[in-house]
Amino acid sequence: VCVCSIFRFALFTLWHWGSLLFLVHLLAYLASIMGNMVIIIITWADHRLQTPMYVLLSAFSYCECCFITTVIPKLLSIFLSGRQTIPFTACLTQAFFSFFLGAIIFFLMAVMSLDRYLAICKPLHYASIMNLRVSFLLIFLCYTLSFILITCLMLKVSQLLFCGPNIISHFFCDITSLIHLSCSDTRSVEMYFFFVTSFVILLSLIVTIIAYSNIVVTILRLPSAKERQKAFSTCSSHLIVLSLMYGSCVFIYLKPKPVNRLDSNKEAALVNMVVTPMLNPVIYTLRNKQVHQALRDTLSRVRLQNSSLPLDIQV
Repeated sequence: VCVCSIFRFALFTLWHWGSLLFLVHLLAYLASIMGNMVIIIITWADHRLQTPMYVLLSAFSYCECCFITTVIPKLLSIFLSGRQTIPFTACLTQAFFSFFLGAIIFFLMAVMSLDRYLAICKPLHYASIMNLRVSFLLIFLCYTLSFILITCLMLKVSQLLFCGPNIISHFFCDITSLIHLSCSDTRSVEMYFFFVTSFVILLSLIVTIIAYSNIVVTILRLPSAKERQKAFSTCSSHLIVLSLMYGSCVFIYLKPKPVNRLDSNKEAALVNMVVTPMLNPVIYTLRNKQVHQALRDTLSRVRLQNSSLPLDIQV
């Protein structure tokens, strides 16, 4: 039951910066969408990249595009129009999809870590363990598990009573902010929310730590310094993304309750929602020679097709 059918965001007070904030976030949003779309397109346009590693990376990029689309367009409309309100049903929908897609991203990061572990630590068995069928199965499991966890959480949140203040101290419908506004008993919801966030973040973090610990040990045992450098450069991009994602989310959701100030979460959430998705395509492709070559080949094919188009002859 919700007496307050309209929520209001508590955003920035300096509205004379609205146009600048709109432009900055719009450029970041477009850069993130374009960068991730490039990864998806070249993965499926070049048969050489249709391997488990790049299939998982394209699934990760797709989720990143959807993830930021649940939040940034609404934020842009607020900057442009100044209207900071959102209906209750739209707020719950935004909260569901943002956390659902966020959980998928964490699970995919753990799966990508396992893929790198098998490729580096078990190279002789990699082809027999990881293939496209297994990759799609793992992606399906990530979606299914995330859907079950977040659907149960949102059902609990939707049953709360909202009869008091309707000001959300955030720039999107964060579940912690919604629970904070409820005037009913929220202890069971808070416990389940902490369980879900801890399970998603810590499970993927533990899997990632174990995988990369074995990877580092294996790399250090390589006899050639050139081989060690090549192996570290392959994994360094993934480690940068992991540090940004886990660092911001652990700060937001796994802090002790007495120091869990909602206002302090905005900056970390902004890094998680805007900065990281924009940097991911650059980080993943900066040192990847296969992606560079596939992109060059795709652009060459496009130019060749354009140059072979028949020209109109004027008499």
